Amino acid sequence: MDDHPDPTVALRIDRRVLDGALVLAVAGEVDLDSVAGLAAALTDAVDRGPCEVVVADLSTVTFLGSIGLTALLGATRRAEAAGRSLHLVVDANRPVIRPIEITGLDLELVLFHTVEEALHGHTR
Repeated sequence: MDDHPDPTVALRIDRRVLDGALVLAVAGEVDLDSVAGLAAALTDAVDRGPCEVVVADLSTVTFLGSIGLTALLGATRRAEAAGRSLHLVVDANRPVIRPIEITGLDLELVLFHTVEEALHGHTR
Protein backbone atom coordinates (compact mmCIF):
# COMPACT_ATOMS: atom_id res chain seq x y z
CA MET A 1 0.00 0.00 0.00
CA ASP A 2 1.32 3.44 -0.91
CA ASP A 3 2.02 5.66 2.11
CA HIS A 4 1.35 8.80 0.06
CA PRO A 5 -2.05 8.56 -1.63
CA ASP A 6 -2.75 10.86 -4.57
CA PRO A 7 -4.76 13.82 -3.19
CA THR A 8 -6.52 14.29 -6.54
CA VAL A 9 -8.18 10.88 -6.24
CA ALA A 10 -11.35 11.11 -4.11
CA LEU A 11 -11.46 7.37 -3.36
CA ARG A 12 -8.76 4.74 -3.29
CA ILE A 13 -9.34 1.00 -2.92
CA ASP A 14 -6.49 -1.46 -2.37
CA ARG A 15 -7.08 -5.23 -2.47
CA ARG A 16 -5.19 -8.00 -0.70
CA VAL A 17 -5.86 -11.48 0.59
CA LEU A 18 -5.22 -11.85 4.30
CA ASP A 19 -5.93 -14.90 6.48
CA GLY A 20 -8.28 -16.36 3.87
CA ALA A 21 -10.32 -13.19 3.37
CA LEU A 22 -10.29 -10.59 0.62
CA VAL A 23 -9.60 -7.24 2.28
CA LEU A 24 -10.53 -4.02 0.51
CA ALA A 25 -8.83 -1.03 2.14
CA VAL A 26 -10.98 1.97 1.25
CA ALA A 27 -9.62 5.50 1.71
CA GLY A 28 -11.06 8.91 0.89
CA GLU A 29 -14.58 10.15 0.27
CA VAL A 30 -17.56 8.01 -0.68
CA ASP A 31 -19.92 10.38 -2.45
CA LEU A 32 -21.88 10.68 -5.68
CA ASP A 33 -18.69 11.03 -7.72
CA SER A 34 -16.87 8.03 -6.22
CA VAL A 35 -19.57 5.57 -5.19
CA ALA A 36 -19.49 3.72 -8.52
CA GLY A 37 -15.91 2.68 -7.82
CA LEU A 38 -16.80 1.38 -4.37
CA ALA A 39 -19.89 -0.42 -5.61
CA ALA A 40 -17.93 -2.04 -8.45
CA ALA A 41 -15.13 -3.17 -6.11
CA LEU A 42 -17.61 -4.66 -3.63
CA THR A 43 -19.63 -6.38 -6.37
CA ASP A 44 -16.48 -7.83 -7.92
CA ALA A 45 -15.22 -9.02 -4.52
CA VAL A 46 -18.53 -10.68 -3.64
CA ASP A 47 -19.26 -12.15 -7.09
CA ARG A 48 -15.82 -13.11 -8.33
CA GLY A 49 -13.47 -12.74 -5.39
CA PRO A 50 -11.32 -15.67 -4.32
CA CYS A 51 -12.64 -15.73 -0.72
CA GLU A 52 -15.92 -16.44 1.08
CA VAL A 53 -15.31 -13.50 3.44
CA VAL A 54 -14.87 -9.97 2.14
CA VAL A 55 -13.64 -7.31 4.55
CA ALA A 56 -14.13 -3.65 3.63
CA ASP A 57 -11.84 -1.57 5.82
CA LEU A 58 -13.50 1.85 6.00
CA SER A 59 -11.34 3.16 8.83
CA THR A 60 -9.67 5.77 6.59
CA VAL A 61 -12.82 6.93 4.81
CA THR A 62 -13.22 10.68 5.40
CA PHE A 63 -16.81 11.06 4.18
CA LEU A 64 -19.66 8.57 3.72
CA GLY A 65 -22.71 9.97 1.98
CA SER A 66 -26.14 8.38 1.77
CA ILE A 67 -25.29 6.93 -1.62
CA GLY A 68 -22.37 5.12 0.04
CA LEU A 69 -24.70 3.71 2.69
CA THR A 70 -26.92 2.40 -0.09
CA ALA A 71 -23.90 0.75 -1.74
CA LEU A 72 -22.83 -0.91 1.53
CA LEU A 73 -26.33 -2.22 2.22
CA GLY A 74 -26.68 -3.52 -1.34
CA ALA A 75 -23.31 -5.26 -1.17
CA THR A 76 -24.20 -6.81 2.19
CA ARG A 77 -27.45 -8.21 0.79
CA ARG A 78 -25.65 -9.41 -2.36
CA ALA A 79 -23.07 -11.21 -0.21
CA GLU A 80 -25.77 -12.85 1.91
CA ALA A 81 -27.62 -14.02 -1.22
CA ALA A 82 -24.36 -15.52 -2.55
CA GLY A 83 -23.64 -17.32 0.74
CA ARG A 84 -20.70 -15.03 1.49
CA SER A 85 -19.98 -12.56 4.26
CA LEU A 86 -19.23 -8.85 4.00
CA HIS A 87 -17.55 -7.49 7.12
CA LEU A 88 -17.18 -3.72 7.49
CA VAL A 89 -14.40 -2.20 9.60
CA VAL A 90 -15.56 1.14 10.96
CA ASP A 91 -13.80 1.46 14.33
CA ALA A 92 -14.64 4.87 15.80
CA ASN A 93 -14.32 6.62 12.44
CA ARG A 94 -16.97 9.28 12.99
CA PRO A 95 -17.54 10.13 9.29
CA VAL A 96 -18.45 6.47 8.76
CA ILE A 97 -20.06 5.19 11.95
CA ARG A 98 -22.22 8.27 12.55
CA PRO A 99 -24.29 7.98 9.33
CA ILE A 100 -24.55 4.21 9.82
CA GLU A 101 -25.92 4.64 13.34
CA ILE A 102 -28.23 7.55 12.47
CA THR A 103 -29.90 5.49 9.74
CA GLY A 104 -30.14 2.34 11.87
CA LEU A 105 -27.94 0.40 9.46
CA ASP A 106 -25.76 -0.71 12.37
CA LEU A 107 -28.51 -3.31 12.89
CA GLU A 108 -28.22 -4.62 9.32
CA LEU A 109 -24.53 -4.30 8.49
CA VAL A 110 -21.84 -6.52 10.03
CA LEU A 111 -19.50 -4.07 11.77
CA PHE A 112 -16.08 -4.51 13.37
CA HIS A 113 -13.54 -2.31 15.17
CA THR A 114 -10.45 -3.69 13.42
CA VAL A 115 -9.46 -5.75 10.40
CA GLU A 116 -8.17 -8.41 12.80
CA GLU A 117 -11.60 -8.69 14.46
CA ALA A 118 -13.30 -8.77 11.06
CA LEU A 119 -11.05 -11.62 9.93
CA HIS A 120 -12.01 -13.68 12.97
CA GLY A 121 -15.66 -12.66 13.27
CA HIS A 122 -15.57 -10.81 16.60
CA THR A 123 -18.24 -8.15 16.09
CA ARG A 124 -18.33 -4.82 17.84
